[in-house]
This record gives sequence, structure tokens and C-alpha cells, in this order.
Amino acid sequence: MSIQLNITHTDKKARTGTATLNRKKMRPPAFMPVGTCGAVKSLTTEQLKAIDPDVILGNTFHLMLRPGPELIEAHGGLHKFNGWDRLILTDSGGFQVFSLATLNKITDEGVMFRSPYNGQKHYLTPEKAIHIQQQLNSDIMMAFDECIGLPAEKHAVEKAMIRSLDWAKQCIQAKTKDNCHLFGIIQGGFHHDLRQRSLDETCALPFDGFALGGLSVGEPKDKMDDIVSNFAYKMPVDKLRYLMGVGTPSDIMNAVRSGIDMFDCVMPTRNARNGHLFTHKGVIKIRNKRYKNDFSPLDPDCECFTCRNHSRAYLHHLDKCNEMTGAVLNTIHNLHFYQSLMRALRRAIEAGNLDKYIEINQPIIEEPIP
Repeated sequence: MSIQLNITHTDKKARTGTATLNRKKMRPPAFMPVGTCGAVKSLTTEQLKAIDPDVILGNTFHLMLRPGPELIEAHGGLHKFNGWDRLILTDSGGFQVFSLATLNKITDEGVMFRSPYNGQKHYLTPEKAIHIQQQLNSDIMMAFDECIGLPAEKHAVEKAMIRSLDWAKQCIQAKTKDNCHLFGIIQGGFHHDLRQRSLDETCALPFDGFALGGLSVGEPKDKMDDIVSNFAYKMPVDKLRYLMGVGTPSDIMNAVRSGIDMFDCVMPTRNARNGHLFTHKGVIKIRNKRYKNDFSPLDPDCECFTCRNHSRAYLHHLDKCNEMTGAVLNTIHNLHFYQSLMRALRRAIEAGNLDKYIEINQPIIEEPIP
């Protein structure tokens, strides 16, 4: 069962339409909330459905450690375990291995690492990463890759890129379930020659979609923008294109303009828990004293549950009290904002005025309200 990608509108490199897999639909460009341990932090499944994302993420690394893939498989897969009946994408664990650099040892065969929870030793290989994701029964699986932090010496970036290419082939060989669609990951840091080689060799393999990986890991923003603008549109036009771990609303706008279809980032949920809230007029830091007596809605242009029912003063109060309800309401708002942004970008592509939309909104959307 292949992914049925139907591009209905384009605006220069940007594109929109529908992607159908496992009888479920995604509307690119799409933002995918991150549910590392099988749940998007602070929200129930019903609250998340009201926000209306097409896809959420689960993480192979964390679910492997807790509660274990065998338990989730016995439950019927991650969809039945967490009650989410829409699409699920699972990260292979490569980024988490990178983030635990002091606890791991990487070889050509795989990664030996210690659990950050109890120190127990584990071994993760390309074959095991695919096996676990198939136990989770995710709709989209990611190939196991080596994600290297930037900046780094070119020879180290090249070594990781070559290893990722070798692992990509092993992942393809390990895949046995047709309903678990496998994406390849293009690496190479910010070196154009390495990125081009990775793109050429990865896209020659029979993957169901492709991703730009190894970005938003310490490189300057202009370096990331350079790679996205020069390589996103080179990925196959008949496959979904995914930019991993990015990002801010501004990053998303620029990447959509370059031809990216899919995004994920912890920013909207993590920022929500820290009182950093996106609005159509700029960022509100709800912890600031100025909001103590502000009875206006968080964002007058927003239709989310939070903005329709509660004031800035109430959200400020909840944050000051460390009340968990505040994290819930903030997360509802930030994720709704991101989904609203994706709908607006799709409409702009359909109307052929994406550049104008970005020109008007990008300077405002991430600036704090004075």
C-alpha cells in the first residue's frame, strides 16, 4: 500500500493537496504535534482532535524504554494504546541518540547506550529500530540515521552521512509490513556536496517519502535556511517531503515556500508550558506582570477554546500558581495557532499569493508584544 499523494495547487515551489495512507488523510503542508511518549503533553486525545492535526508523533527511543514495544504491540499498536485514530509518525530514535552523546557509543553496526531513566544498557540497530516501529504499528516510520551536532568538522559530518546511507539500506531490508510506510533521511550538515550526495543516493532507494534531517541541531539559522531552500525542492515531486524538528512559525513559512510538506517541533507545546504564547499580533509572555489585570482574550483573532473562554489575567494567574490547567489551556492555544497557520498557508498556496502572505505576517508573528 503506497502513499497516494495528490498535489492540487502549487505556488512556485510550495504545494498543497492531500496524501492518503492506510485510509487516512493528511493535508500538506502539515504540522505534526510531538507526542514523545505516546501522548501530546497535557492534552487528552479528544482535546487534540478538536485542534484537528492530521498526524501526531511518537518516539521509538522513549517508547522502547517505557513501556516497551511488546506491551504496545500486545495492546494492538500505538493507535489503540493511546486512542488516536488518525495518522502516527514515529521517529527512529536517531535524534535521541545524538542528544544522549555522553551516554552512548556509536559503531557501524548500531548504537550502544544507557537508559537516561535507570542506566540500563541497550543496543539499537537499524533492524531493531524498524522492528520496534512495526511493533508500534505506526503509519510512517523513519529510517535509523546518525544525527550529528553542528558545528562539526566536515570529515565527521561525512562519516555520519555515509553511515546513515548504509543504515538506510538495512532499514529497507528490515521492513516487512506494507502498512508501515518508511521514509529516508537526507543528511550532510550544511555542506552542499555532502547533502547532494546524500540526496542522490537516498532518493534512489525505494522509500515512501523523504526527510531533511540533521538541522536545528546547533547550526546558525542562515545555514539551515540555505540547506532548506537549496535542497527541499530537489526531493522527488511524487513523494512527501518532511523537515525534521523545525520549527518556529517563521521557519515553517520559509520551508513551505521551498517545497516542504511536513513539520514537527516541540516548540508550541514546550513554549506553552513556559508561558510563551503565539498570537496573530506577536508573542505574549503570559508571566509578565502587565497581564495580571488584562481581561482581554489571549488573541482576539483566535477561535480556540482558550481564547473563547478565558482572559489573559486568568492565564497569568494559573501560571503564577503553577496550576496544571494553565499548561493545558496554553497548549490548546499554541497548537491551535500552529494548525491555523498551516490552514492559512494552504489557502495562500491555493490562491497563489504565498509570498504576499509571508511578507505581511512573518515580521509580526514571532515578535514579542511591546
